[in-house]
Amino acid sequence: MTLPRSDLPQGTLDMLILQIVALGPIHGYAIAQRLQQVSRDVVQVPQGSLYPALHRLENRGLLAAMWKASDTGRDAKFYRLTPKGKGQLKEETANWARLAEAIRQILRTAEGGAS
Repeated sequence: MTLPRSDLPQGTLDMLILQIVALGPIHGYAIAQRLQQVSRDVVQVPQGSLYPALHRLENRGLLAAMWKASDTGRDAKFYRLTPKGKGQLKEETANWARLAEAIRQILRTAEGGAS
């Protein structure tokens, strides 16, 4: 059974990238693979969205990058979280937790009213 892909709400991709990179240095292609794997194929990030997001995060000082050999032996740009990135991830995660709880409350209310 193929699960439908979900379009990510605006700004969510940056937070998800920061979360994956927080686990340790990783290159772009592996970030996309890990997002897809952890989400059980619900989150699939095309290269046309991933690499601009990585550059944006690097330009904002949330990620730092360096070139080194990947598992395939080819050079790849490996990203790591900066201290500023850690702070941003913590803030965005807290915001998402508050929003998710608010949405849960609204859905519970809507379900109770629909009966």
